[in-house]
Amino acid sequence: MANGVGMKTNGLFLCAALGIAALASGCQSVLQSGLPDPKLSDRDRQMMALAEPDEKNIPVVRNIVEYQTKEKPGTIIVDSGPKYLYYVLPNNQAIQYRVATGSEAAGWTGRATVGAMKEWPTWMPTASIMERWPQFQVYKQHGPLEGRWDNPLGARALYLFQGNTDTLYRIHGTNEPSEIGQAVSSGCIRMRDLDVIDLYNRVHVGTPVVVL
Repeated sequence: MANGVGMKTNGLFLCAALGIAALASGCQSVLQSGLPDPKLSDRDRQMMALAEPDEKNIPVVRNIVEYQTKEKPGTIIVDSGPKYLYYVLPNNQAIQYRVATGSEAAGWTGRATVGAMKEWPTWMPTASIMERWPQFQVYKQHGPLEGRWDNPLGARALYLFQGNTDTLYRIHGTNEPSEIGQAVSSGCIRMRDLDVIDLYNRVHVGTPVVVL
């Protein structure tokens, strides 16, 4: 979901150039199940209290799993097939999160870095998004949607760059957590808000990202 819903880039991501050795099954041995929730700010608690009841009742599970990869600790790896995101730890371990990825036509693979990070980010649909989904035309007049509980970007957003170029792809929260685990977005990586807050607290600008 580029800018929250999605658009493709032209040849920015080439899977053949990766040379990645990472497990791709999503079925690694669990070493520690149910990591504690991240610390929330007053604004986080206020926004999450406004979520629909069904959204608040969806369980969030973060696990530490065995994970073999040549990528360095601190790297984010998104395994688009089984819909998992891994934050690489030392000693062949990783934190495993469940995610939603792009649909087959809109998904992308490759390398990037975290170029910017925002809490409760605003969202402005691109011209192509407004063309594909006319209901978003309203933002031409009213401007971006402020960061809040029903914003498509959710509680946090990691903006993916290649060099100084914004790829327009994001790792971000969601206002539709029931769709986690599916290929439903138009390109971006969506996480439950508690998960994306947890990941956000672990990374920094410059963190490498690999999407398989």
